[in-house]
Amino acid sequence: MRTVTAESITKAFIDYIEPETNPRTRFVLESMVKHLHDFVRETGLTHDEWRKGLELLQKTGEITTPERNEFVLMSDVLGLSSLVDMVNSPDDGTPSSVLGPFHILGAPDLAVGGDMKQNNDGATIIVQGKVSDPDGKPISGAEIEIWQTAENGLYSNQDTKQEEYNLRGHMTVSDDGVYKFTTVRPAPYTVPDDGPVGELLHATGRHPWRPSHLHFIITAPGFRSLVTEVFPSDDPYLDQDAVFGVREKLVMEYVEQTDKSAIPTGLEIGQNVTMPFFTVDFDFILARQ
Repeated sequence: MRTVTAESITKAFIDYIEPETNPRTRFVLESMVKHLHDFVRETGLTHDEWRKGLELLQKTGEITTPERNEFVLMSDVLGLSSLVDMVNSPDDGTPSSVLGPFHILGAPDLAVGGDMKQNNDGATIIVQGKVSDPDGKPISGAEIEIWQTAENGLYSNQDTKQEEYNLRGHMTVSDDGVYKFTTVRPAPYTVPDDGPVGELLHATGRHPWRPSHLHFIITAPGFRSLVTEVFPSDDPYLDQDAVFGVREKLVMEYVEQTDKSAIPTGLEIGQNVTMPFFTVDFDFILARQ
């Protein structure tokens, strides 16, 4: 070890790993360290730059809370979260997209046709569709978790004026795979840029804006879980998402309606919608495990 050099230190690290180490752990760790060491050699990383990087990670840990995971956000703005999604998305299912840092567990139950809008300001949006397998067969009993921002661009766990689970719900689809609910149109918003993620964005001249979207987690026995987002086609930030979450197959249309005959049956609110209202039809396909 006393003869280790800048060229041999990577092999020295790998030789330290015991043979009985889990093969997948060994493979991932070896690959990560090889890339890290190559990065240092390629850039000629200075001590000041190394310390700056460690400070950024330290600040990321210090600002992280149960309500705000800055590490997830850092992964998002670096494109890492989306790359992991794309690498692991099956070809025969709806593409996945980033979970984001504002998901919370325990959303209240929402019946098919239920109202998430409640007392929130904004036009009524009617969202509906089906959850099917790759052959088009509806998946009875699939569970959907839904969450979004309010019209002010804030999630409930960012905004003390909102109730804890505002604009969040957990739904079990009908026997024919149908989901349906009413809500408000979420607004484009900025990811938090008052911490280390903001330092990175500002240092590189990037904006923190995300296009508006609806979040979904969809699960069913025998199928791969789907974590995804759905984006409107007319959003100004659709092609410049700060976290690289948009996929072509995740773009939907808000259709403006002025005739109540366009209201589907089975809604909790019945015909009691603001005018004009908007409809969204979006189907999900779950890939088999």
